[in-house]
Amino acid sequence: MSVQVDNEANRPSLLVVGCGGIGGVLAATLAEQGHRLTVVTRRPAITEAIRLRGFELRDELGPRQIRGEVELVESLPERGSFDFVLLAVPPTALAEVGAAASGLLAEGGALVCFQNGLSEERLAPIVGAERVIGAVVAWGASSPEPGVYERTSAGGFTLGRVDGVACESLRRLARLLEAVGPTEISQNLTGARWSKLALNCAVSSLGTIGGDTLGALLRHRFVRRLALEVMTEAVEVANAEGVKLEKVGGTLDLQWIALTDAERHGTNSPTTLAKHALLLAVGARYRRLRSSMLAAIERGREPGVDFLNGEVVARARRRGMRAPVNEKVLATVHAIAKRQERSDLATLRRLYDETRG
Repeated sequence: MSVQVDNEANRPSLLVVGCGGIGGVLAATLAEQGHRLTVVTRRPAITEAIRLRGFELRDELGPRQIRGEVELVESLPERGSFDFVLLAVPPTALAEVGAAASGLLAEGGALVCFQNGLSEERLAPIVGAERVIGAVVAWGASSPEPGVYERTSAGGFTLGRVDGVACESLRRLARLLEAVGPTEISQNLTGARWSKLALNCAVSSLGTIGGDTLGALLRHRFVRRLALEVMTEAVEVANAEGVKLEKVGGTLDLQWIALTDAERHGTNSPTTLAKHALLLAVGARYRRLRSSMLAAIERGREPGVDFLNGEVVARARRRGMRAPVNEKVLATVHAIAKRQERSDLATLRRLYDETRG
């Protein structure tokens, strides 16, 4: 995954906004590759930790401290001319931060969205579609303490624009992000986003309700069944919107994973068992993955569930459809955020029981 920076002229001007799990891994890896960065940490504790020790990165290469040419700030700079602004902020902050950061772009520069959900569709009307690039993230990361960043699973990125144009900025960004993981450019960003949305509606939201890692939760058959139902509703809404779904990471076919009518009302058919086996494999591969939305709730922040299951529910309603399992998941996550429900397996089991029939 090594990408060398040849000379000063080849180095893009980079601003990383947000220093949680994803943003921290991005910043640490790019700094290690010799890129000069301005990093908006957004929290004094993170700023202090990185200034003292550098980024502590834990990945397949082992734990290490990384310093590099990094300027740390706690809010957006007042002025700048950046080729890429890498937006690793929660989806709840994307519109506000993206609008403010757009004024810091160099000519031909772009804002890059790393959020889950349909983030580019929200940001493009505000700053212009030609200035927005989507980066669908196929790996996991966490920040167990300020300045410490851990890759919890391998993977790369799918890049694209909502208008499907494959411009030079996309190719340049792809070369940059190869240091972090395998990167591909798609002319169907919407299809890639919807597939990841369907997956995250299950993985992130059920992980928030269950309060455990993905590997532990997906060992339970009822959790896998809930995940299949959540994803099925999301796929049905995507189909109604005319979206051509892309495979997640080039292998995970959400169109195939979605339950058929016969599978919804039957039990233990060969295809249903195959779908359960696939989710078991996903749980094994991403066994250490813990929901970032749960981490947000634990830190007293607003969860991004409205941009996941809430997106599915809202679009279903606009089309005269229903997504009852996603509706229940949405309400339960909000109840957990308000401390009206506990985040544990018992709550997840109760949700399952209440959505039968």
